[in-house]
Amino acid sequence: MSSPSRPGLLRDPDFRHLFAATALGQLGDRIIFLALPLVAIVGLNADEFHVGLLTAMTTAGSLLIGLPAGAWVDRMRKRSVMICTDLVRALVLLAIPMTWWADLLTIWWLYAVALAHGVLTVFFDVAYVSFLPHLVGRGRLVEGNSRLSAIRSVTSISGPAVAGPLVGWAGAPATLLVSSAGMAVSGVLAMRIRAREQKAEPRVAGPRLRREISEGLTFVLRQPVLRATMLGDALFNLFLVMYQTMLLVHLERETGLGSLGMGLTLSVMGCGALVGALLAATVSEKVGQGPVIWLAPLVTCPLTALMPLARTGWSVYVATAGLAALSLGGVVRVVAQSSLQQALTPHRLLGRMSATVRFVSWGCLPLGGVLGGLSGSALGATATLWLGTAGMTASFLPNFLSPLRSLRTVPEVR
Repeated sequence: MSSPSRPGLLRDPDFRHLFAATALGQLGDRIIFLALPLVAIVGLNADEFHVGLLTAMTTAGSLLIGLPAGAWVDRMRKRSVMICTDLVRALVLLAIPMTWWADLLTIWWLYAVALAHGVLTVFFDVAYVSFLPHLVGRGRLVEGNSRLSAIRSVTSISGPAVAGPLVGWAGAPATLLVSSAGMAVSGVLAMRIRAREQKAEPRVAGPRLRREISEGLTFVLRQPVLRATMLGDALFNLFLVMYQTMLLVHLERETGLGSLGMGLTLSVMGCGALVGALLAATVSEKVGQGPVIWLAPLVTCPLTALMPLARTGWSVYVATAGLAALSLGGVVRVVAQSSLQQALTPHRLLGRMSATVRFVSWGCLPLGGVLGGLSGSALGATATLWLGTAGMTASFLPNFLSPLRSLRTVPEVR
């Protein structure tokens, strides 16, 4: 039977608009995940190092402006930030098909677009995470995060499934037009959210900005649970990106999969994410919101070792099931973790908490991209997948060695 709270959020017009905006924005994002590297791998014949550097550029925004972004967003209306960044990201993505058709596209254009898109995504994500508690209230965070994770998981299935045939039919650069359109419509839907936050205070500058950044950083580092989840995420993200950077290279050059096959592989990963989103609230309730955060990677990450064993034929399909398990565990962990982080943080610090956590944990993403590229060039794509599997599995340790090992209930924070 459905719980009474389920129809409540989905019947709320503002939450429905956020839900729909999330669906379209994430659809565009998942298409980028496949199409952008394929522009480099297939269209520009980039080697492993340049593919890794492209991944680093995509995620470098967290290191460049991660901490000040939180302080700035805390002084802005989150909804406005989401709208603006969605619309500007849509425009930025248009540069790739335009330069491709003009025969001007180079790897440096890809780097520039990836970096600009990544910086804008930092602002969007900090605002998005901070906006949800204002929209649904703290008591419904697990439900709200579960619903949004479910729709993100659906787009993880549909995005690559759409992108694979599109890349084969129209080419990777033209496929990014769909991503641009998805983000533009996402911004328009966010405009229809009627809920308004309190008027933002004046923009922070100079010493006061530094004090507010320091306040957010100190809050996270002094809170054992927030500190542990941040460090666990950092370790996981470092090795996940090493793994992902070489995954498409391995699939294209070792297993011989074309764009359609790669799209279907990523769609199966999305199926795992969807199952994880549907199970997240139940698993957190049964296992405990703390233990599930460290158990999820410990149980599911070792299964990614199936992919470096895969070549052509049936072994690819078995390995894809391991990737689906990784996505399932990742979503279960992220839903529990995000809800816990939001519940433990006062409203006035939500943006800075999110930005601090993102700066440290997501700051490892560009490093993972560079290390993945270097490792792929020196050791090969297959060996890099083995390294990624080992590191992702070890990411359970910071959370296991913290109060999360046995934490089942979340204390109230006003």
